[in-house]
Amino acid sequence: MAEEISVVVRNGTVIDGTGAAPYEADVAIAGGKIVEIGRIKARGAEEIDAKGKLVTPGFVDIHTHYDAQAAWDSRMTPSSWHGVTTAVMGNCGVGFAPCRPEDRSKLVELMEGVEDIPGAVMAEGLKWDWESFGEFLTSLERRQRDIDLCALLPHAAVRVYVMGERAIRHEAANQGDIAQMRQIVEQSVRAGAFGVSTSRTISHKSLKGEYIPTLRAAEEELTGLAMGMKDAGSGFLEIVGDWNQPDPATEFAMLRRVVEKCGRNAVFSLTQRHDRTEVWKELMALSNQAVEDGLSIRPVAPPRAIGILLGLEGSQNPFSGTPTYKSIAHLPLAERVKVLSDPEVRAKILSDDPVTGSTFPLFHRMSYTKMFRFGHPANYEPQREDSLTAIAEREGRTPQEVAYDILLEDGGRDFIYCPLVNYVDYNISACETMLDNRNTIMGIGDGGAHVGFILDAGFPTWLLAHWGRKKQRWSPQELIRRLTSDTAGAAGLHDRGEIAIGKKGDLNILDWEKIAFGRPYVTFDLPAGGRRLLQKADGYDTTIVSGQVTYRNGEATGALPGKMVRGQRAN
Repeated sequence: MAEEISVVVRNGTVIDGTGAAPYEADVAIAGGKIVEIGRIKARGAEEIDAKGKLVTPGFVDIHTHYDAQAAWDSRMTPSSWHGVTTAVMGNCGVGFAPCRPEDRSKLVELMEGVEDIPGAVMAEGLKWDWESFGEFLTSLERRQRDIDLCALLPHAAVRVYVMGERAIRHEAANQGDIAQMRQIVEQSVRAGAFGVSTSRTISHKSLKGEYIPTLRAAEEELTGLAMGMKDAGSGFLEIVGDWNQPDPATEFAMLRRVVEKCGRNAVFSLTQRHDRTEVWKELMALSNQAVEDGLSIRPVAPPRAIGILLGLEGSQNPFSGTPTYKSIAHLPLAERVKVLSDPEVRAKILSDDPVTGSTFPLFHRMSYTKMFRFGHPANYEPQREDSLTAIAEREGRTPQEVAYDILLEDGGRDFIYCPLVNYVDYNISACETMLDNRNTIMGIGDGGAHVGFILDAGFPTWLLAHWGRKKQRWSPQELIRRLTSDTAGAAGLHDRGEIAIGKKGDLNILDWEKIAFGRPYVTFDLPAGGRRLLQKADGYDTTIVSGQVTYRNGEATGALPGKMVRGQRAN
């Protein structure tokens, strides 16, 4: 007897995820998979009329950091609010397995420093009922979720597991270390890891200010990791770096050699830095050449600037390092706003040193020429004349005074927006050029990370709303391809990302004219009362995971069909 049809989506405009032209059809799901497309006579246990709506595959996000949140939460928000039905976590070389009991604090401090997840939150939320990576996956499998999760094996955890304090001191791995790392990679990939992630950027530091243990890992060590994937016959390499050891071409050539030896694919984060404004072009050209030569080394790039939200409710603001602000930081928002409105307190904070006592490592790189009133609705494309420096010059004030007053607006709920990358010329033309290259993968939303001052997990919604509906730069079918089959294929998730018979029954039903993003806000729903930034979306009529409706009009249904996906099984 044929399996009962769980849901039929009728009369929708199907955008199948391949980039093909839209067409009208019904879609039926049974047993968690798509079983029929066309005019379907059979009735489903649930019937959904999608007339006038777009029916797309569920979105696949290959760059997230839900490693911690997955341990205590069944809802991978905000990503699941933005159409994501599968997320790959464990990027940037940081994570929690493998880990010996005596090294747990090291990995927590590293995650806190690199990805801004508070240590107190992780101390309360992580169970630590694992040591190996396979045991980590088994632990996470005990919880049902609203989306599927996949995990990369983090290089930093592997290095600390094998080398202990020598890894923290950035000592070179010896032949025995590399052999053990290779074996751990093979075992982890066979257990379900989707590959290995690593970091080579000085921006990634532990809470103590120590550089990530993987920063100076030699080519031989990276090759050992990659060969572990070859031994297992699966997995891809994810890398983030500064590309200056000693220069982009030399560093990329090293990556090419690693990929050539292991025969696996690689992806790397690509952004336009404000201090080396043209390097991204060189890297994109090197990537294009590698692909032409038969080596899949693809860039992952964001659809807009990656920016910090500085505010009284967030974890950072321009004055959070001053002695006076620190003395009132514990107060509830309304009380803080009242105190900060006192002219004497204002004068004192504006005269304090904001740098010496700051816990914000990027503070010294920030400039008021690249700070803007975020506003409501949110303005992700402010102009040069909108900068706090420009406002100050027009009004005869200092940028610090302008910043101070903006923080008090709307009862202290507004933010100052500070683009860190991709905004050199006060526009996002670099992002447009990156995305115009079909070799580029859309991503780096960092869902689950930077919970107190960066909120980019809504990239899928912004991509559709800005580049699709507002600018009409690319067609809906091309943008949906970038969010589905392209990302799924890059991760080795060949069972999803496309509306086709036999593919996984993950769908979004979109009201194209209503696709929009809500106002960022702060909530205190993490373990130990930790704060995080969230942002909802409009236009998502229905999200379906494995044939079960998880969200209707942005509201959770209670269904939790999401699983931990193990890589070998997906391939």
